[in-house]
Amino acid sequence: MASCASLASMTRADLNLLITLDVLLTEGSVARAARRLRLSPSAMSRALARLRETIGDPLLVRAGRGLVPTPRALELRERVGPLVQEAEAILRPAEALDLQRLVRTFSVRASDGFVEAFGPQLIASTQAQAPGIRLRFVQKPDKDSTLLREGSVDLETGVIGAAQSPEIRTRALFSDHFVGVVRRGHPWATGEITADRFAAGRHILVSRRGLDKGPIDDALEAIGLQRDIAAIVTGFSPALSLARGSDLVAVVPERHTWTLRDGMITFPLPIAVPEITVSLLWHPRLDADPAHRWLRERVRRVCGTQKSSDDL
Repeated sequence: MASCASLASMTRADLNLLITLDVLLTEGSVARAARRLRLSPSAMSRALARLRETIGDPLLVRAGRGLVPTPRALELRERVGPLVQEAEAILRPAEALDLQRLVRTFSVRASDGFVEAFGPQLIASTQAQAPGIRLRFVQKPDKDSTLLREGSVDLETGVIGAAQSPEIRTRALFSDHFVGVVRRGHPWATGEITADRFAAGRHILVSRRGLDKGPIDDALEAIGLQRDIAAIVTGFSPALSLARGSDLVAVVPERHTWTLRDGMITFPLPIAVPEITVSLLWHPRLDADPAHRWLRERVRRVCGTQKSSDDL
């Protein structure tokens, strides 16, 4: 019961009285405090009466022609000033971001392919402007937004799913198209890759949810073809690793995996497969944070200027 009563008294307290108390104890005069706060002397006298009633102490008492502080007032004077300054600092707009002095760790949830393709340039870009920034890359086994909502992840990259949480902020980074990939020396290193030849190969299916078919299979079915799936993996990085060491065929997004495909043979798909859009995701509580906003812009610029392997 006592704690409930204390809480109730806190909700009734007029925190504006702290400013009045600070000025009164600093000036030691009702008249001077009234001028500083632009109040009439009678209004300041009423404010002092309220303070006396709230605190249960006279605070300032008559001594000759002036006022002197009570022991309680002297105790409060040491505490109220810093408290008012801190409150004013909290209520002021955020100061301009000083990147050179910024020390902060950002957690970025992204696929291995994104980290390998864009991570080095992103690190170089952030370090050049803010040497105190640290990027912690977190693996992304699914599209669940729980980590963003909980605050354990600051940013996320990926393709927006149908079950995406509606409160999550998103911004498109780039579009990507799928390509076929085989090892150097593969039988498909020469000759045209037709739809029939493509379907006749042995394939690696990438499915985060472990499904046994995907968009490639839908596109093949639309023209009356079916491929042979020899392996199913949950990411593009393991798919390329398997293709690099075998005669299996991997189908991966072109821009997303350009570093992972180094030394391999890439060919355009002979079937129509929809492009994907890779986006940046974050929780709205970080929308106006200056440092977070700066990092989002860094990611956008890195992804916007990164050349694809077709341009190299």
